[in-house]
Amino acid sequence: MNDKLLAAPATGLPEVSDALSRRVNADPETVEQGLAQLVLTIVDLLRELMERQALRRIDGGTLDDEQVENLGRTFMLLQERMDELVEEFGLTREDLNLNLGPLGNLM
Repeated sequence: MNDKLLAAPATGLPEVSDALSRRVNADPETVEQGLAQLVLTIVDLLRELMERQALRRIDGGTLDDEQVENLGRTFMLLQERMDELVEEFGLTREDLNLNLGPLGNLM
């Protein structure tokens, strides 16, 4: 039975390679921008999650005024730096909002 599996002609391989070549864009010109988009998307998602957690802590009264002020300043600086990086890599904020298919947009 194993002989039949090993000796069977490989069918469908061109279809697989065609599908991969359509999905994997290995163009050296766009690799850096694509990687930057992915990394900035992850950083922006983490920033949003941290902001939500901070707001819950503020609403819960577990932070004093100085901590609230520090958080606000930190998130403003992070937002400014994200804007700089998005511009530096020729992206827009919309580029960071990935479409997750049936789940909708990431953010």
